[in-house]
Amino acid sequence: MTPFGRIVICGAGLIGGSFSLALKAKGLVREVVGIGRTHSSLERAQALGIIDVIATDWATALDGAELVLLAMPVGQMAAVMQAMAPHLGPDTLVTDAGSTKRDVIEAIYTHFKSHLEQIVPAHPIAGAEKSGPEAARADLYVSRKIVLTPLPENRPESVARVREAWAATGGQLHDMSPQEHDRVFGAVSHLPHLLAFALVHEIAERANAEQLFGFAASGFRDFTRIASSHPEMWRDICVANRHALLAELDTYLTELAWIRALLSQGDGDSLEKLFCEARDARDAWLAGKFDS
Repeated sequence: MTPFGRIVICGAGLIGGSFSLALKAKGLVREVVGIGRTHSSLERAQALGIIDVIATDWATALDGAELVLLAMPVGQMAAVMQAMAPHLGPDTLVTDAGSTKRDVIEAIYTHFKSHLEQIVPAHPIAGAEKSGPEAARADLYVSRKIVLTPLPENRPESVARVREAWAATGGQLHDMSPQEHDRVFGAVSHLPHLLAFALVHEIAERANAEQLFGFAASGFRDFTRIASSHPEMWRDICVANRHALLAELDTYLTELAWIRALLSQGDGDSLEKLFCEARDARDAWLAGKFDS
């Protein structure tokens, strides 16, 4: 792979920072510029070696840039795209790490009308419950799935170069349509986060919350681990993908209603059958039987 001269990371936290560190570890980038809304976070990223230079405006950041990664919460994408568009040259590629795609692509068509050939949307499936520059690491993407949702207007060479960059992080690349992406991750990512946040919030609101948390052990910790995730980021994801998420939530409520009926009837045999089927499906997933 031909190394990049200058890349720009907007949002040098877990996702953007790990992308930078992965390319730096392989000597595939000469200079990384960081830009974002919180200067103190950029200073930490610079101290950690994630970025080399801090830019305070897009004209400076994009000067000579070969690639831009937009790694901020999806709710900020439209405003950032609007700000950077007047300064984006024809030779600078742009990709993103947004956990939703239809809303991001709508923003791309709105603000990058004259640059569609060079904007290649993506989503690395490598989140964690911790955020910020301190959470970034060079091996975050190794063996993780990375989804690309190329636009019909993309130049083949633009897609190939962005694909090279993501592949250099050690991830496994897959292509999906934006609609399929949002349906799939509404079910297996966005819904679990919503449920984890909801359970912790419900327990925390009880009068005996201190007692309940005091006795909570590994089962509660494992189920609710992702409730430690970045609240703003997950607010934006849930709102952006609310139509798919509402459909998934309705399906889950139907399942819960069935389980409630089994409990009400004291139907242990049916509960055990359901639990066995769920355990077997999870074990098969852990064994890699569903890998694409």
